[in-house]
Amino acid sequence: MLKPIIIPAKYNYIAVFLSLECNLHCSYCINRFGGFSPARPLLSGEDWRAGLGRIVSRPDLPVTLGGGEPSLHPDFTAIINGIPAELNIDLLTNLQFDIAHFMAEVPPGRIRRESPYASIRVSYHPEVMDLEQLAEKVLLLQRAGYSIGVWGVLHPHQETEILRAQRYCGALGIDFRTKEFLGEHEGALQGSFSYPGACDRRTMRQVRCRTSELIIGPGGDIFRCHGDLYDGRAPVGHLLDPDFTIYEGFRDCDCYGFCNPCDVKLKTNRFQIHGHTSVEITGASD
Repeated sequence: MLKPIIIPAKYNYIAVFLSLECNLHCSYCINRFGGFSPARPLLSGEDWRAGLGRIVSRPDLPVTLGGGEPSLHPDFTAIINGIPAELNIDLLTNLQFDIAHFMAEVPPGRIRRESPYASIRVSYHPEVMDLEQLAEKVLLLQRAGYSIGVWGVLHPHQETEILRAQRYCGALGIDFRTKEFLGEHEGALQGSFSYPGACDRRTMRQVRCRTSELIIGPGGDIFRCHGDLYDGRAPVGHLLDPDFTIYEGFRDCDCYGFCNPCDVKLKTNRFQIHGHTSVEITGASD
């Protein structure tokens, strides 16, 4: 038996990256900020069920399955159904999978909880997706009782289309929300960040950092931050390590300046309260 992994009270997010591969190829993908490689070994469905079964969380802090595109994992629905019932689940997806099979395998109540936003959060990318087809799939799931909504990134080249899509979906009764674009555009870094210079990718500096997130990569490795996950830096543990426990203190980091925007952006927390940042950094302004 693997001992439980107790999620600290201050933690805001449990991120499970079932796969970093994606069946879409968006030019502005935040996963590709920096030295990203999507090809990673995948933990088996059986091992995911064993590892995630260790987690002890709270009703307001779900296990969030994402990627890449999580449905590309060959055991996708089995992993969902194998997660203990006492753990709530959120799903981040582009919805480019067989929803009839999904509905046959996963009941609506399994991915539904009391929260200020949908449990299934679908990303809309106008570069590579058809809005009308996406809305049809969302409505089918919504009418079947799934908690589902759509999000669009306000990229400077796509803001007009994203806002049109929001109006289109709103008229159909679909919850469509927008997210700030994070990344480089025309040579400038876009986004609201708590630590200026953290993502400029010029020089590395040493700081001390602590996270409010449990970040688990496709192979079960546990990382300090999204930057470590995406750039392939060394993990701090493994989901199946029987001795693993969450360390809540500060860790030395010599990669400041090469942070990922997801870690240092100023955003809302899981209660939709603005002013949250995933990590706390000391020594950044020295």
